[in-house]
Amino acid sequence: MNIPIHVDDAFVDPTVSCSACDAVCCRLTVTIAPDDTIPRAFVERNAQGVEVMRHGDDGWCAALDRTRMCCSIYEQRPAICRKFAMGGAYCRDERARYADRKPA
Repeated sequence: MNIPIHVDDAFVDPTVSCSACDAVCCRLTVTIAPDDTIPRAFVERNAQGVEVMRHGDDGWCAALDRTRMCCSIYEQRPAICRKFAMGGAYCRDERARYADRKPA
């Protein structure tokens, strides 16, 4: 996956809130780092042999609490999830891509 770098990567949009989002980031491929301590039930090995967060048949991360639309293993979430900046450039890009695909 190629992550675009933006000149405004340091800008965080204060109007973006996880509580008012469809958990778009929970549809991304999340690579597990060696230091991550993820419950094994949420981890799988992809076709390239890399450990990633498992997704359900619906495309959402297996750790997503679908009732509250938040991470069910928040304190144990992968390092890459911890670095994903709410309202940052990558977040805004993913939200825009999701909004373009979302049925009206």
